Amino acid sequence: MLRYPLVVRIFAFITCCCLLIASSLCAAPAQPKVLTYHGYPNCIQLENDTIRVVLCPAAGGRVLEYSYQGKNALYLEEEATGKPYQPGQRASMSAGRFDIGPEKTIPRHPTLWSGKWTGEVVGLYAARLTSANDEPTGTQLVREFRIDEKGSRLACTQIIKNVSDKVTEWCHWSRTFALGNGICVIPLTTPSRFPNRYVMYETGDLINLLPTDPNIRARDGFLEITGVPREPKLGMDSIAGWFAYLMKNDTMFVKQFPVYPNRVYNEVAGLTISIWYPEDRRVELEPIGPRERLQPGKSAVFTEEWFLLPYEFPADGQDVNLKEVERLVKVAIKETESRSR
Repeated sequence: MLRYPLVVRIFAFITCCCLLIASSLCAAPAQPKVLTYHGYPNCIQLENDTIRVVLCPAAGGRVLEYSYQGKNALYLEEEATGKPYQPGQRASMSAGRFDIGPEKTIPRHPTLWSGKWTGEVVGLYAARLTSANDEPTGTQLVREFRIDEKGSRLACTQIIKNVSDKVTEWCHWSRTFALGNGICVIPLTTPSRFPNRYVMYETGDLINLLPTDPNIRARDGFLEITGVPREPKLGMDSIAGWFAYLMKNDTMFVKQFPVYPNRVYNEVAGLTISIWYPEDRRVELEPIGPRERLQPGKSAVFTEEWFLLPYEFPADGQDVNLKEVERLVKVAIKETESRSR
C-alpha cells in the first residue's frame, strides 16, 4: 500500500475542494437581476443558458429584450437609435408590448399602456409586473413571465382584473414589435370567414374582405407574408393556435396561444391574429384573445408561449420550407411539454 506525505495529502484535499466549489459555481443557475437597461430603471432580468429576458416596469409593463444566443428578437427603439430612455419623459413604447382591446371601442388607457408598473421577482426564473388601477376601463393588469431552466420558452401570462363596480368586456391583445422585414408563416384552418384567409384594413379603417397582395399568399396550408404589403394592418381567423416569424438574423420567433372557436371574439372582424407589417424596422405580432365578460372583482387569464429557434433565413428567390417550419415548431413545443411534466 502506497503512503504519501502529509503535505501531499493536504494539497490533494484542498485541490479537490476547489474543484468541487468551481464545479458547483459553474452549474449554478443565473440569479434574477434588477438593472437599468437602455435608460429604463428597475428592470428585471431572467436568463438561462439559451435566452435572456429583460422586463420593464417603468413604462407599460413590457418585455424589452428577448434574446437567443445574444440576438434580441424584439425591436426596441432605444437600442436601435442608441438614445436611452430619459426618466420622466415619454417612452418609445416599443419592443414586447401587451394591451387589452377591442382596439376600436376601448377608451384611452395610458395608465395601463405606458404608465408606471411595479415589478417583483417571484422565482428563480419568474417575475411579475402589476399596473395601477385604470379608471376609464375599470381594469388592473398583472403580467407574469416565466422561463424554463433550459430552452427558449418564455411564458407570458396577462391577467385582466375588473376593479370597477360594473361589468367589463375586454380582450387580451398582444402587440409585440419584432425586428422588421421578416417572413410571417401562419397555419390555415377551416372553415374561415375570409375568402382569401385574411382581411386587410384599408385607408380610413375600411376592412377589405377580399384583398390581394403580391407579398401575401396561401401555400400548402399556410398563409405567408413575405414582405411589406400595400396596407400594413392585416387580420386572420386561424384557430391553429400558433404562428412563426422568420427574421433576417437567422432566428425564428414562434408564438403559441390558446384559441376558443366557440367563444365570442369581440375585435371588429372577430380576429384571432393580427399582423401589422409597415415598411422598414419593425413588425407587430398580435395574438388576440376572446371577449372576457367580467363581473366586479373577477379576473381572466390568457397565456402566450414564446420560442426562439435557429432558422436560416431564405435567400432571395428561395421559398420557405413550410413543412420544416411546422416540424421545428412542433418539436419545440413537444420538448417543452415533456420537460414540464
